[in-house]
Amino acid sequence: MKKNVLFLCTGNSCRSQMAEGWGKALKADQFNFYSAGTKKHGLNPNALKVMQEAGVDISTHKSKTTDELTVNDMDYVFTVCSDAQENCPYFAASKIIHVGFDDPPRLAQGVEDTQEVLEIYRRVRDEIKEFVINIESYIEGKK
Repeated sequence: MKKNVLFLCTGNSCRSQMAEGWGKALKADQFNFYSAGTKKHGLNPNALKVMQEAGVDISTHKSKTTDELTVNDMDYVFTVCSDAQENCPYFAASKIIHVGFDDPPRLAQGVEDTQEVLEIYRRVRDEIKEFVINIESYIEGKK
């Protein structure tokens, strides 16, 4: 039986969405992947764009809070930002693991050049991909 994995972020708009997309693209045979936020901010269009560039379509994803999850039993909860780590709701029987990533919207604030903005998103996208590729190491406590 596949384990359930939740990626939790503040707004469920960017990092957690990218992680869910990578999880489903790379490890769907091993885990069921979900994402949520402590709040919901809507799907970030730049996250959508850079994931499409990498061949992963997250256009059907919806921004949601943990209250809106269809699955309540999570085996692993990965907080992907410090705010979510500090405000993580209680999940019975879940192993909670923090793996923080830079916040692309925050880093891109005030940046005028569209390509420079997308480079910020691409860097974080690629870091999240590497994390998902090695997710078993995080689960086993080896990272």
